[in-house]
Amino acid sequence: MSHGDGDHERFAHYVQKDKIMASALDGTPVVALCGKVWVPGRDPKKYPVCPMCKEIYESMGAGGDKDKGGSGGKDK
Repeated sequence: MSHGDGDHERFAHYVQKDKIMASALDGTPVVALCGKVWVPGRDPKKYPVCPMCKEIYESMGAGGDKDKGGSGGKDK
């Protein structure tokens, strides 16, 4: 797992919606599909989607319960 290093810092990541809400409420770290672990704090719309998260999400098929970043799900 990544803990805030390298290319993971330049992207918005896919995270389960319920995990984003919990993080927003109590500050617990979230885990993206690609394995990045962080506490969301920046606007994910300002960053391109992580290619690894996108590939994993697309391989899951449409309609999964994952969501891009949300609640500032990108940390740079």
